[in-house]
Amino acid sequence: MIAYALNKLKQTGLVLFGVASLVFFLFSILPGDPARMMLDQREDEEQMLAIRAKYGFDKPVLQQYLLFLNNLSPLSIHSADSLDFTFPAPAKYTGQKLFSAGANEIWLKTPYLGESFQRRGKPVTAIIRETLPNTAILAVASIALAMLIGIFVGILTALRRDTWFDRFWTVFGTLGMAVPSFFAAVVVSWIFGFLLGDITGLPMTGNLYELDDYGENLRIKWSHLILPAFTLGIRPLAVVIQLTRSSMLEVLEQDYIRTARAKGLPERIVIRRHALRNALNPVVTAISGWFASMLAGAVFVEYIFGWNGLGKEIVDALQQLDLPVVMGAVLLISFIFVIIQFLVDLAYAVLDPRLR
Repeated sequence: MIAYALNKLKQTGLVLFGVASLVFFLFSILPGDPARMMLDQREDEEQMLAIRAKYGFDKPVLQQYLLFLNNLSPLSIHSADSLDFTFPAPAKYTGQKLFSAGANEIWLKTPYLGESFQRRGKPVTAIIRETLPNTAILAVASIALAMLIGIFVGILTALRRDTWFDRFWTVFGTLGMAVPSFFAAVVVSWIFGFLLGDITGLPMTGNLYELDDYGENLRIKWSHLILPAFTLGIRPLAVVIQLTRSSMLEVLEQDYIRTARAKGLPERIVIRRHALRNALNPVVTAISGWFASMLAGAVFVEYIFGWNGLGKEIVDALQQLDLPVVMGAVLLISFIFVIIQFLVDLAYAVLDPRLR
């Protein structure tokens, strides 16, 4: 088990390294001068030279790449007498110096994602810290909605196979998996927030927090969560319904189900204790992957509904060419996705000894 875990950990590290390298080189070939982006319309040659020197934009791409990896790595190397290889200064890190090795210092720190181009040097980690909780709330609400409704409906469609109820939810599942998130967000916002707004009482757009009537204190508006959570949960809901239905149909054909029924057990006991427990394994597998994917799917949903989360922050940063924010958000989403997959692989190894 330990050898299996170490092998998976090594693969996870290689994937993260590949993602970080791809993100760096992808954004490094984009047109435009980062120093000019930071100055906006104030094109002062001296200031641009100073910014290029401060942030390392005047260095060769390969050296910038090494500095980028040095910033991301929990263990980083710093030169005690110059910044030729270390960037930025250790004072900007959140961590602790471990020891000195000649003219170099070894630091243990949290990954440093740089500073925003458009927010006067505000750290990217601070921006992510402000917006990620809103996205996490939206993702958890969406996946909970998909699980609660999807499993229940999937069981009913399996028990009522080939009825109008089964056919209706089969069509819904097909459409739910096919409709893009941004299109679903526009339609849901228009129907339930505009056409039926007087009946539902739900706004077309809105953040989780809003100022009170005096403009002094923030208050939570849970009603603003309903439409974005429903929209983001449509696709995983469709997947859960289809998986639960097909898995239940397969389990209900097993010999031990027929044996339980032959013993005279009530149907609800057969479903709850024998069929459902075994039918949920593929559903849990799918949900573990969907939870990470929803962070990426939230980009369009948050932007359309005005939900102040990480997805909306990515769109705003792209419009402003704020590359460090975009790169940091992409790296974080990739990291979450890879770590969840690593934990799922470990869970499989614990449940199924054949994988070990």
